[in-house]
Amino acid sequence: MKTKTLQKSFLNPVSMTVLIILIVVSMGLNILKVIGMPLMIFLIVISFLIASSIRIADQWEKAVVLQMGKFKGLRGPGIFMIIPIIDRVDSYIDQRVRVTDFKAEQTLTKDTVPVNVDAVVYWTVWDVEKAALEVQEYEKAIYYIAQTGLRDIIGKHELADLLQERDKIADDLQKVLDSNTNAWGITCQNVGIKDIVIPQALADAMSKEAQAERERRARVILGTAETEIAEKFAKASEQYRDNPVALHLRGMNMLFEGLKEKGSMVIVPSSALDSMNLGAMGGLASFSKMNEG
Repeated sequence: MKTKTLQKSFLNPVSMTVLIILIVVSMGLNILKVIGMPLMIFLIVISFLIASSIRIADQWEKAVVLQMGKFKGLRGPGIFMIIPIIDRVDSYIDQRVRVTDFKAEQTLTKDTVPVNVDAVVYWTVWDVEKAALEVQEYEKAIYYIAQTGLRDIIGKHELADLLQERDKIADDLQKVLDSNTNAWGITCQNVGIKDIVIPQALADAMSKEAQAERERRARVILGTAETEIAEKFAKASEQYRDNPVALHLRGMNMLFEGLKEKGSMVIVPSSALDSMNLGAMGGLASFSKMNEG
């Protein structure tokens, strides 16, 4: 910040242009013998003072001006003047939205799982005077507060909550940061959780657990389907028990479906052959297939 202030103090184009013009004019007058050497030196000194009083702040900046060490006011954006020697520009504060990356490494969750969490916070200075006077290095302060707040929130949540409720955790962290930085004239607009890294052994165990859970659900679904099929067969048997004609037609349909494919073989219980007269039908079907061949 001090380097930036120095550059804007002595190397801005307006100051250099004014200084050069005044020095050239002073030297030109001396060459023409209009003024003497002492007066020319005096004019050159005045030229330096005038040039050093001209400052420039960019469109997104405010300049913090101190007068004899006391806060005088804010200047900019654009060109402004200060009193040389008495006034000085302490800093130029950027009022654009800025972003800070921070992380919490090997932080234990509520269920004692070490995690690495990467996050980012978007913040802006809304009160330049407070940011300049209330905190020495607000960028570093925001970073440490964000990191500490993230560690505290991780310690209050279990791993499952961290993985499933990123948005809620980010909102909670944003409120914590905003409550701490508002006194400095800074607001934290948004916090985002970029990544949550867990130990590889735990990740493998969670993967196996998820796979076992999927297999369990598949077996439950299959068992439920078998139960429903058995219930349907039980209801069908009630219909066939008092209606032998329907049972006979069903047997014929089953036999037809089994024999219509070439090279197929149907195994039927002997009791079904007698009760449903499937033996005769099977012989006719076999005889028909032999004739077709």
